[in-house]
Amino acid sequence: MSIPFSVHSFLRATPLRYYYHLLKGRIASTPQSDEATILSRIIGQCPRTFLEFGFHPTEYNCIGLKDFLGLLVDGDPQTVRLANALLPKRIETRQSFITLDNIADLGAHFPELGVLSVDVDGNDYWFLKALLPVRPAVIVAEYNASFGLNPVTVPYDPSFDRKEKHESGWYHGASITALTNLCKESGYKLVAVSAAGGNAFFLPQQAAMPELVPAQAYRESALRNRWSGTTAKDQWERIKHMPFVDAP
Repeated sequence: MSIPFSVHSFLRATPLRYYYHLLKGRIASTPQSDEATILSRIIGQCPRTFLEFGFHPTEYNCIGLKDFLGLLVDGDPQTVRLANALLPKRIETRQSFITLDNIADLGAHFPELGVLSVDVDGNDYWFLKALLPVRPAVIVAEYNASFGLNPVTVPYDPSFDRKEKHESGWYHGASITALTNLCKESGYKLVAVSAAGGNAFFLPQQAAMPELVPAQAYRESALRNRWSGTTAKDQWERIKHMPFVDAP
């Protein structure tokens, strides 16, 4: 059953949208897929801190880390306002449009970082590359399933907006292959992928969990496929002419 257009308009109206998500957050908040389950399985005895770039206060990757101190960063002021109303005091929120010029300061927020999550729908590869020297114990990085297994990322653009880059909204971030190669260069291995596709999990090479390769771990984005009525192959055909940087 489709929702009437008037209800969609109601939820899009900025003040009303705020109160809708405020109510939703007080009733139930979850990650998008099984990210919380995966994190609970792999975090081990890591420092009880997390840093997440790109979030919604009712759906974010580190939401299940109940005993962790956290910093959530997003460029949308309403998202941060809502988070301040919903989240416990152990979680700090910061409104900031992230660039390579300011990400190092944000990455140094905790002396020791347990979990790093990057999901900004844009410069994800470049931000993760800048943050790897922080040496987080666990990395969660969104991959763009529309890129398939092609080892590519979008070029860095400090004002990246995926809706402006391509009308589909599918041109952003990096492939699972590109992110895996980047992490491997810094001593991390791929150990899990979320059930709905989209988030990849990395641990240091010495961790006991078996290493996965992108070809066996990759999943298409269930949400994107459902909303668009397309497959990752269809999506790639539509955006493959765009500029890319190889990340072999």
